[in-house]
Amino acid sequence: MSSSALPSASEPAAAAIQPTRTPAFEARLAKRYRAERNFRRMGLGAVAFSVAVLVFLLGNMLVNGIGGFQRAELEVTIDFPASGVTGDAVSLAAPSAVQTLEMQGLPDIVTFFAEQQLGNDAAAQISPEAWRDVAAALVSDPDLLKEKKTFHLAATSALAGAMQGEGTQDMRALAAKLANSDKLARNWDWGFLTRSDATSPQSVGIWGALKGSMLTMLVTLVLAFPIGVLSALYLEEYAPRGRWTDIIEVSISNLAAVPSIIFGLLGLAIFLASFPDLRSAPLIGGMTLALMTMPVIVISGRNAIKAVPPSIRDGALAIGASPVQVVFHHVLPLALPGMLTGTIIGMARALGETAPLLLIGMRAFVATPPDGFTSPATVLPMQIFLWSDEIDRGFVERTSAAIIVLLVFLLAMNGLAIYLRNKFEKRW
Repeated sequence: MSSSALPSASEPAAAAIQPTRTPAFEARLAKRYRAERNFRRMGLGAVAFSVAVLVFLLGNMLVNGIGGFQRAELEVTIDFPASGVTGDAVSLAAPSAVQTLEMQGLPDIVTFFAEQQLGNDAAAQISPEAWRDVAAALVSDPDLLKEKKTFHLAATSALAGAMQGEGTQDMRALAAKLANSDKLARNWDWGFLTRSDATSPQSVGIWGALKGSMLTMLVTLVLAFPIGVLSALYLEEYAPRGRWTDIIEVSISNLAAVPSIIFGLLGLAIFLASFPDLRSAPLIGGMTLALMTMPVIVISGRNAIKAVPPSIRDGALAIGASPVQVVFHHVLPLALPGMLTGTIIGMARALGETAPLLLIGMRAFVATPPDGFTSPATVLPMQIFLWSDEIDRGFVERTSAAIIVLLVFLLAMNGLAIYLRNKFEKRW
């Protein structure tokens, strides 16, 4: 018999330690695998449900909001050489050019040509402020005074509603007649992005509120970010451990969870009391929102600083860096991406707030865009709130369009912050 056929001494020992797969063991193993598969299905289901809700929400807003970027317009051709309106490049470039055209009778001229081409009933459905679009076109291009020009002028809310089956039967019949003759149509309204608030949904725009939001967010960022970052650095790197430091840390954590309207009351009691002439100004709104945003930045900044390995500090000190250089040349650059993450969260929350701004008067009707940080203004969430409370159905579509503008502004702001976070991110 060959030596390979003989059993080795290690085979009995290997057979002795081999695990035995009993039926009970197999049942427990199958149960664990089944639980893992169920958990995976639940996770995929939760993700799918979240995506479906998001798609439904965005789809619903887009469907309703697309109509908000359009308005009902009547087509009118104006023969300027026959109208008697005069002007040149110098006079139409003056600040009072629109008033000069008004004194020359431009509103009556627009009405005259509208009555000739559309009839008296249809001409009466042109928005009273539509002549200002004609004046703006003349100011931008004085050569139009030498030719005929076709304008698409805003219709009244009654005629716009009649196009969608609302209003009286006579108004719906008039809208159908004008639409069939290609004199009435819903066109893309670029002016919605350049005008400010108005009493008619046909004349409103979002630029005033958008500019107010930009100015308010700029004040919030300029105040909240540096103060929040420096506070986090001091508490984490320099503050001595003791009772007062613990009280400050607990207070900051509590402030991050305080309802936003409390900060509005604080802004009303402190900022407006100190500067009563700046009611509804972006400066006051930004200062109020900075109070609300600062605790979030401080908390995220401290967590980002804690995440920096101690070896970074030890290595910097070992090569002769001073404690201040260690903090600002090594710790802060490595913690900055995490700080920017907290800033993104805080600014996104501040952008959508309305309660604090209600108390400082930023719900006012503002017909002109703010000229600066101290001019009366409103913000996008407040404008949406005001339009949603209007009775006219035309404001429903404008509200949805304003929500889309708000989301685009939010995505752009967050995209910039994410870009900066990724740019400053360093690996160790």
